[in-house]
Amino acid sequence: MNRREFITLLGGAPAVWPMMARGQQANRLWRIGCIVGGSPQSSGLEGISKGMRKLGHLEGKDFSIEWRYADGKYERIADFVAELISLPVDILVLLTAAAIRTAQRATTTIPIVMGYSVDPAGNGFVTSLARPGGNITGLASSADDSSPKQVELLSSIASKLSRVGLLTHPDNPNREPVVRSVEAAARTIGASVIIANAENREAIEHAFDRFANERAGAVIVMAEGLFNTQRQYIAELALSRRLPSMFSQRAYVVAGGLMSYGQNQSDFFGLATIYIDKIMRGAKPADLPVMQPTNFELVINLKTAKALGLEVPPTLLARADEVID
Repeated sequence: MNRREFITLLGGAPAVWPMMARGQQANRLWRIGCIVGGSPQSSGLEGISKGMRKLGHLEGKDFSIEWRYADGKYERIADFVAELISLPVDILVLLTAAAIRTAQRATTTIPIVMGYSVDPAGNGFVTSLARPGGNITGLASSADDSSPKQVELLSSIASKLSRVGLLTHPDNPNREPVVRSVEAAARTIGASVIIANAENREAIEHAFDRFANERAGAVIVMAEGLFNTQRQYIAELALSRRLPSMFSQRAYVVAGGLMSYGQNQSDFFGLATIYIDKIMRGAKPADLPVMQPTNFELVINLKTAKALGLEVPPTLLARADEVID
């Protein structure tokens, strides 16, 4: 699904939106609160500012953003939500699934845009994808749906893969659907899954020690704010333990990870601004269907593959959207 198709599904007309948006926001500065699970250096955050500009909204004139960064410390999120509500903000944009439940309990009146979630209906954030039914709408990631392909891609480069390590965060609401998906995919290739939780840097190192000790043949790292802030460290750990690594975001591969297969985070967050724009123009979250973009990118780091002594099949290189030498 591309950006134009996404806008059309939401009932918009891309060519005229910027003009309409400016005309309907005269003399009003919208205050937007954005909560990030990671740090200001987390990948993809620029998608919010870029998306707003594309829709004709000028920061400082049409809107302002109150950024809050948890740096992987999710216990801070409740304070962030309370603080932003008390300002007050006009719209809450949650760029971490870990903040959705807290925000849902804190307000039923302020519109909430999910910038990232997995199975929001199953988690009880919305009534259904087609009819959210409350003050929450936004984007649903396909992280659980992409997990089978991640396992398949790893098995194509790591021969005789019998054990797959999976790094998760215990407090991430996306954890369960991702775990189920990875386990099901691993069974299809006759592999078992070694699941390790990590809620800080030290626990991440212990997890990789466990993967190595239990002879995992490769590791998958779920999308998670804390892990994003530690992506360089995670890539180094995987390489030092001789573990082929798979991620959902390109930034990990740039940092030295082996492969990523998932949605472009900047583009994904950029799509969240379509919901912000709609709400600014008077739409209610209950009337805006939750959408699940399905564009996936495969990125491969050849330098890391060589360091691990792996030969990337030519067919896999041909399928890659980007190859980093």
